Amino acid sequence: MTDKVALITGAGSGIGRAAALALQAKGYHVTLAGRRVAELEKTASMAAPGGGDMLPVGTDVGDVDSIRACFKATADKFGRLDVLFNNAGMGTPPVDLEDLPVEAWKQVLDVNLTGSFVCAQEAIKIMKNQTPMGGRIINNGSISAYAPRPNSVAYTSTKHAISGLTRTISLDCRKYDIACSQLDIGNADTDMGGRMKHGVPQANGEIKAEAVFDVKYVADAVVFMSELPLDTNVQFMTIMATKMPFVGRG
Repeated sequence: MTDKVALITGAGSGIGRAAALALQAKGYHVTLAGRRVAELEKTASMAAPGGGDMLPVGTDVGDVDSIRACFKATADKFGRLDVLFNNAGMGTPPVDLEDLPVEAWKQVLDVNLTGSFVCAQEAIKIMKNQTPMGGRIINNGSISAYAPRPNSVAYTSTKHAISGLTRTISLDCRKYDIACSQLDIGNADTDMGGRMKHGVPQANGEIKAEAVFDVKYVADAVVFMSELPLDTNVQFMTIMATKMPFVGRG
């Protein structure tokens, strides 16, 4: 068992659920943040016997007050925070760049970028004032932090920006013993990523099925990063289906 505490956004499904359960099984107490409380409670019901406690907190990461309430609930319940996994995110329907409504663009920025920024702010406020001081922030960057898919301007732009957020947190928060990592994921087999195996648009306009991989290995990567001592950091890690179109553009 450990007395460490983690907060996972988007913990009601997919990567967030897998990471939350993996950390809980290691003994971490875990705050489950997400919009769908019923799904958060489902995640909590899957907890491993003998692991840490789970705290489901309905949270909209596109809303600043909702984020702040979630971190307050975490501090009130557990008294500290050791790991934040900034995982929640969204995209838009695939439309031509010039036809994307500005309102849809702003919504993706609010969730993917501003939400991650505000979550990081709230985590830092807790981590720098606790004893022992420090902690770790892990940002979900995605392969889209490096290369876009067709018709994904809002999602891709925010994920490129997450790389800047990761580097800036790493620099500005060294003085607080806060490490910041980025996990870039390509085609994990979840409800969101699993659609790749059924066929998705390619750069040449074709529709092709793509390889996927078990989301368990994403969760394992989150645990690995979380368990490192704070004087050691994985700055960027790419974990992907070996045969997905990325390396060599094919």
